[in-house]
Amino acid sequence: MSTERRIARRGRLFTIAYAHDREGNCPGEQFFNQLSMADKAKLMKLFEILGDLGKYSNGEKFGDLGGGLYEFKSHQIRMPFAYSPHEKGLVLITHGFFKKRDKAPPAEIERARRILAEDENATGLRIVSRKSPKRDV
Repeated sequence: MSTERRIARRGRLFTIAYAHDREGNCPGEQFFNQLSMADKAKLMKLFEILGDLGKYSNGEKFGDLGGGLYEFKSHQIRMPFAYSPHEKGLVLITHGFFKKRDKAPPAEIERARRILAEDENATGLRIVSRKSPKRDV
């Protein structure tokens, strides 16, 4: 399987790329490509913010799913991602889905973890947990 990274956005601080599943596909890229141009533009803005600024303190646009897993959020669209500790400045998007409830479904979180594990097995890169951003109370 080719482990060449498919890049969604290169920023000043982070490169946003798509994780590979065990078949060598990039489910996140496949999901993204099926979205409308308007939805793609909204997500690309979020990729730009994380890539260039490294900040994700807006809970309406960036979510913490726990255990080193986060999500880009645009209305009902969700795209889970994680940071790589072995490839400095790399963020991996696992897949995408349309959220129908307040919280991300456990099956989607598990799918994200499975895709990251499959990517790690193929590339040798692991994810790392980052501390959640401080939030004003």
